Amino acid sequence: MEVKLWNDKRERETYENFSELYAIIKATEKLEKAYIRDLISPSDYDTECQKLIVHFKTLSASLKDLVPSIERFAETYKMDCSAAVYRLVTSGVPATVEHRAAAVASTSSSASVVAECVQNFITSMDSLKLNMVAVDQVYPLLSDLSASLSKLSILAQDFEGKVKMKEWLVRLSKMGASDELTEQQARQLHFDLESSYNSFMAALPSAGN
Repeated sequence: MEVKLWNDKRERETYENFSELYAIIKATEKLEKAYIRDLISPSDYDTECQKLIVHFKTLSASLKDLVPSIERFAETYKMDCSAAVYRLVTSGVPATVEHRAAAVASTSSSASVVAECVQNFITSMDSLKLNMVAVDQVYPLLSDLSASLSKLSILAQDFEGKVKMKEWLVRLSKMGASDELTEQQARQLHFDLESSYNSFMAALPSAGN
């Protein structure tokens, strides 16, 4: 006899989203443990962790009414994933970013600003994936990102991210608030954000320096 967990399409989507959230948390826990035990390289960890964080932010945002507390969700399903909860909820950035932020802080820059930049990069890229392409949605995000990048003294004035974000802000300022980026513009902006993020990470001193 087949036992159905849902009565309609909406309930089915809810269960599938719960299952995906569960999988993301479990995968993050395994990744954190692998990184701690030196079973994965920092670069591979950073890439995979970043993907999980982005997926988590997107999914948790859509489930905020059903899952107001990730900690309670993990407790309800007896997940025992404290490392994942810290990484996804409390920190919001990979451990490699935290380590680099600490290294930056030791050279007189603020670790919190580094984390702020990373969060702004993630939020901006994530918003485009969610098709938030109206000028009044994109402009504030890029403005916050540009402002946070300007706070870091280790970044040169001609740093790729600074230049490209300013160019985009000028372009957006000439458009109406309700205007939307074309598919091509959105794709180019996402590419510029991703390229700038990679350059940003490369510009940070390593924790060992």
